[in-house]
Amino acid sequence: MATETTHKSVLDATREGGEQQSPPHGRRTARERLLAAANELFYAEGVQTVGIDRIIERAGVAKASLYNSFRSKEDLVQAYLRSRHDGTSERLTDAINQHDDPRERLLAVFDSQAQLVAEPDFNGCAIVNATTEAHGSLIDQAADEFRVWVRTMFTDLAQQAGAKNPTQLGQQLHLVYDAVALSGRMDHDPSIVIAARAAAEALLDAAIKP
Repeated sequence: MATETTHKSVLDATREGGEQQSPPHGRRTARERLLAAANELFYAEGVQTVGIDRIIERAGVAKASLYNSFRSKEDLVQAYLRSRHDGTSERLTDAINQHDDPRERLLAVFDSQAQLVAEPDFNGCAIVNATTEAHGSLIDQAADEFRVWVRTMFTDLAQQAGAKNPTQLGQQLHLVYDAVALSGRMDHDPSIVIAARAAAEALLDAAIKP
């Protein structure tokens, strides 16, 4: 089970194995091409629906390349989920670090989420989607790590903003964050982020109220 991390590791450090700019398609390794195909197909259609053969076909590699790169489909799903984790942590950290004011740093998370929900191919949280379809030690581990990261991020930001009980505010903000992803996927209504940001502001104001 993942453990809590420090503020520096959550908001400033780059996760090992994080997303890097990939070389042109023809120069990417078989592993990179397989993971790119998995990201596209798993996110759009689900980790259970998409079979190994479709991943191989989309990646344009030999079947042996998959098992040379990943021990099993579950191993590929875990790598996919960790790549989504890395992409989300990088995106949110960049948004947070554009601000110095603690209040704006916290609200920047929801501003960044608003941009994501507005994208035409938005399909909710990839990690939540995957764990509703399948369970296993590797998948559950990837999900646990991501959720600890998000919860710790909010707790750290709440503490910076002067919340009397940053742990409680972090949990509340995490609930709002989850609700945006769910509503954005189920209701197809990007305007939900306006209500979510207002809710985050109200929770913050109540948490720092003298």
